[in-house]
Amino acid sequence: MRITHDMGELMEGHPAQWLGWVPLFAVPCVALAGMDWPAWVWMWAMAATIYAGCKWLTWWEAAGEDGVTMARSVAYLLAWPGMNAREFLAAKKYERRPASREWVYAVSKTLFGAVLLWGVTRWVVNEWAAGWVAWVGMAFVLHFRSFHVLALAWQRAGVNAQPLMNAPLLATSLADFWGKRWNIAFNQLAHHFLFRPLAGQWGRTGGLLATFAVSGLIHDLVISVSARGGYGLPTLYFLIQGVGLLFERTKVGRQFRGRTLTILVTAGPVLCLFHRPFIYQTILPFLTAIHAR
Repeated sequence: MRITHDMGELMEGHPAQWLGWVPLFAVPCVALAGMDWPAWVWMWAMAATIYAGCKWLTWWEAAGEDGVTMARSVAYLLAWPGMNAREFLAAKKYERRPASREWVYAVSKTLFGAVLLWGVTRWVVNEWAAGWVAWVGMAFVLHFRSFHVLALAWQRAGVNAQPLMNAPLLATSLADFWGKRWNIAFNQLAHHFLFRPLAGQWGRTGGLLATFAVSGLIHDLVISVSARGGYGLPTLYFLIQGVGLLFERTKVGRQFRGRTLTILVTAGPVLCLFHRPFIYQTILPFLTAIHAR
């Protein structure tokens, strides 16, 4: 079989759509098998399992379309963290070429995160503070910049791969932050597979709150279960975000909508998301394992 074989031909008579969800069935299996693992190992294993299942789901839905090749499918599944399957797999060449300053910016932020993770944390005496410095460093190394570098590389190769973070600090509202700037990969996934079908059943308000609740439960599964504590706090955090979005849309909320409200709602309850058990039971042992502290 040639690596450039058209996936539309290979998937002729596409099997039932529910088969796209099958890899996600591995989540409870990993949860049961890994309860005796170190907390940080369990966290990464669970995160990787959920990610892989979601990745497959998005590919499964788009792979049967005309022009999708085997080579591009393999690249999407193994060499791109985004969930924009249709855009990435599209045969049409992406014409935009990244400017030099974008490369410099992306690489410099990656290095900044690495300095925080493997440098600054060694000098922070307080363990709680060290855990937070390390967590910010990991966010810069992964979400903010290394994935940004990868996006630029794919764009240069003619593939429509957009950065997963879009300057979240510049968000002018909660809708702007969660809809267009923060973790765009998950937003695309959640909007398509959660919000749209749930909104069809329960209306936009019910669909929005349910989507944030599911997001919270996923974070609880990765964060709280790995730490064996803080159960429900990540879910509470995401429910607060959902309520904040609904408030922002009201007549009263529109008067307060802006960066101040966005910062208060997203950063104010952040200790619910990355709670104390997670920092002490998961992050600090992980730092020891990677020789960062």
